[in-house]
Amino acid sequence: MSNAVKRLSIGVQGMTCASCVGRVERALGKLEGVHEATVNLATERASVSFDPTRTSLPALLDGVEKSGYQPVTAEATIGIQGMTCASCVGRVERALQKLDGVLSASVNLATERATVSYLPDAVGLSQLKAAVRQAGYQVIAEVNDQGRTDAERAARELELAQLKQSVVIAVTLTTPIFLLDMGAKLIPPVGDWLHGLAPMVAFYYLFFVLATAVQFGPGLRFYQKGWPALVRAAPDMNSLVMIGTSAAWGYSVVATFFPWVLPPGTAHVYFEASAVIIALVLVGRYLEAITKGRTSEAIRKLLGLQAKTARVERNGQELELSVDEVLPGDVVLVRPGEKIPVDGQVLTGSSFVDESMITGEPIPVQKAQGDEVVGGTINKTGSFRFEATKVGEGTLLAQIIRMVEQAQGSKLPIQALVDKVVNYFVPVVIAIALATVAIWLIFGPQPALTFALVNAVAVLIIACPCAMGLATPTSIMVGTGKAAEMGVLFRDGAALQMLQHAQVIALDKTGTLTKGRPELTDFIVQPGFDRQEVLALVAAVEANSEHPIAEAMVEGAKAQGLTLLEAQEFNAMPGFGVEATVGGQLVQVGADRYLTRLGLDVTLFAEEAGRLADEGKTPLYAAIGGKLAAVIAVADPLKGSSPAAIQALHSLGLRVAMITGDNRRTAQAIAKQLGIDEVLAEVLPDGKVAAVKQLQAQGRKVAFVGDGINDAPALAQADVGIAIGTGTDVAIEAAAVVLLSG
Repeated sequence: MSNAVKRLSIGVQGMTCASCVGRVERALGKLEGVHEATVNLATERASVSFDPTRTSLPALLDGVEKSGYQPVTAEATIGIQGMTCASCVGRVERALQKLDGVLSASVNLATERATVSYLPDAVGLSQLKAAVRQAGYQVIAEVNDQGRTDAERAARELELAQLKQSVVIAVTLTTPIFLLDMGAKLIPPVGDWLHGLAPMVAFYYLFFVLATAVQFGPGLRFYQKGWPALVRAAPDMNSLVMIGTSAAWGYSVVATFFPWVLPPGTAHVYFEASAVIIALVLVGRYLEAITKGRTSEAIRKLLGLQAKTARVERNGQELELSVDEVLPGDVVLVRPGEKIPVDGQVLTGSSFVDESMITGEPIPVQKAQGDEVVGGTINKTGSFRFEATKVGEGTLLAQIIRMVEQAQGSKLPIQALVDKVVNYFVPVVIAIALATVAIWLIFGPQPALTFALVNAVAVLIIACPCAMGLATPTSIMVGTGKAAEMGVLFRDGAALQMLQHAQVIALDKTGTLTKGRPELTDFIVQPGFDRQEVLALVAAVEANSEHPIAEAMVEGAKAQGLTLLEAQEFNAMPGFGVEATVGGQLVQVGADRYLTRLGLDVTLFAEEAGRLADEGKTPLYAAIGGKLAAVIAVADPLKGSSPAAIQALHSLGLRVAMITGDNRRTAQAIAKQLGIDEVLAEVLPDGKVAAVKQLQAQGRKVAFVGDGINDAPALAQADVGIAIGTGTDVAIEAAAVVLLSG
């Protein structure tokens, strides 16, 4: 029994006194299989001796949690190079899960990442990496997030270039073998013509030269990876390709140069089989490598949103530092047009900030003293100073990146079944080949050994996984090619299968259901005022502002062919409105509070303002010469195709939900217009992921449609992510399906 006992150290958070220690010790001591549990308050560690055959690590952690405290766990993402198939995934997962202290390990072949949950007090990152290396794969060195993705990208580009070269060589050398050999067998006139040119053995010599070049040129990679796996008694697909093609090539060499050692009528050559198998598998690997490269682009582009440097005030000096050197509590300065480097709170100054990467909304948000700002967003007009509150991995952008990584690294339940089948496939095939040898040796006619080897080779050749490697990619290529003709781009072949099971379509609002940019939608004037004249005056004033709402008014006036005069004495009052003199008339435009402060009665437009509010629009007002002249609405209008699209989804029996970062009143107004079943408004990126998970938790398959950077985590989390082609690159890269026309 003593040999089976393991000792493990678990970090425990939340203990404050000796009674806490006793509580944790008692909770652990009660568990079946636990021999001893001692807790140290000073180090906040629990040392547990237990029998792993009677209890498990999750049970120990559950015991700590039930005692009222939190076990310390960590999660690591490890970049892995050299995996080629599902059996590689299983091998790495098993190697990691064997380590004491590892809670779970999930390996994603597409992203070439392992996501490991573990106890940092029991096992370290270096041990995790060592386990990956011992399994026969390379660990990509991690510097920082940007360095990690750059290293992975460089390694992937090198792999792609090498694969492309191998494919070109293999296909070029295999084509003559295939055409001559199969042509002679399938088309009698071709066979007769070839026999007339030279004896068939001469062609066998040619096939030998070409097939040998394929076998030990492009095919060398299967020996480099398959042989070590075979030696470790853990054969993979590379091993099977190696054994199968080597058997075909080796048998053909004997049949060509030493035919007398084989039974009469069995001296057949299989040079064509060995070369074609290698060429086809390499083509499949090349297609897979291209797909893998695309999955990492979303993360790389998200990382590109991060500012590289920050201007920080320290000891009375203004320093330009790397963003990694910014500390919580630092005072950071931001100028117009710059990216905000980290999350924080405004101390002095004011500005408008483009937060579309977070909220998806195109209209910049005003920031003043006390307001929160988010790293990665773009400062538009003014300058301000803010106190850094969250830096590094704590920023909202870092959390978005982490969410996309986690969603991309997660597995569908069906993958576990596929991985399990593949893990047994290669050993079973080898076992069948060995059984074939044994049966022919025992029951076969003489020469039994020769017949045994011939039939074993046949088993290996037939079982060689060229079909497994290419059947799915081929069907995916046909389906996705047809979809592309119709303006639907499938970036992930699995989405073809998943979409048929979708029950809920969750939609982002801005840029998906709406056009994604503000437009002048309403302009109503008081009796006694000329609409065209008032619009021209208002647009002349707004032409001096860079705010998107102002730009919408100017574009609206220009669209009606109005000529704008030059405004004088322009003055902007942040949060209220703007004023200027145009053609000798004082023009004032702004929110209701601004006009009320001027002593004007905006209730004259009460009916119109109420209607606009019900439609989800915020009314603005204009005064000419000190008199209330017009009520104005600028909004992000619905796309013309949205009503028909929602109706079509309903006709398919699908439930439609809208998940948006916009305010609740606007969202409800849009939903009412379109007949949307469910609305979740004022939702940030992590909220969108939670909303998708909530829908999935009800046992329903969810497809999410979005177009903004803020949608990327939800697109990755959904069973099927669908991006609008006119949206951001990050959203498109995180999605499985792209609607090219938007």
